[in-house]
Amino acid sequence: MISQPLWTLAQNFRQMLSNPAISHYTILTAMLAPAFFLTATASLLGSANARLARIIDRTRALLRDLSDDDGSDPEERRVLEARIALQRRRSRIILRGSQLLYVAISCFVGTSLTVAGDSFLDHRFAQAPTLLAALGVLSMFASSLLLAREASMAVYAVNQEMDDAHRMANRRSPLI
Repeated sequence: MISQPLWTLAQNFRQMLSNPAISHYTILTAMLAPAFFLTATASLLGSANARLARIIDRTRALLRDLSDDDGSDPEERRVLEARIALQRRRSRIILRGSQLLYVAISCFVGTSLTVAGDSFLDHRFAQAPTLLAALGVLSMFASSLLLAREASMAVYAVNQEMDDAHRMANRRSPLI
């Protein structure tokens, strides 16, 4: 048998939950929870867009170098074409990462909307808010992996450019 003070506490808790003001605060809190994920997603998206802009600028510079190439050095042309191909791969990875971030944003907004709709429709959406939130987090995770891959490619590209510059300089005037 439940002791009287514990029973009274349980009944007070039930009355508190049935209070419309408290249930509204609970719903609003649940709707605002995805805002933290939205902030993180927006930060990643801003970073991805800045990186994409830098890739585009670098690709345009390489394309100018390629169009200015007189064809006298086949090795230099091969190097330029390899650099352009690498920038193309990087831009595609950033694009896929950005698309996944937009999916995540849609999922987090959808989570807030389904939480609100669920409360109005007497909790008929069941697991939909949780599913949308999980999809949003998975999209963010996949995007983060792509962005990490692209960052590695960026470092590789810079290292290759340094190695190529040293090799070309040594061809023109060897140290020994």
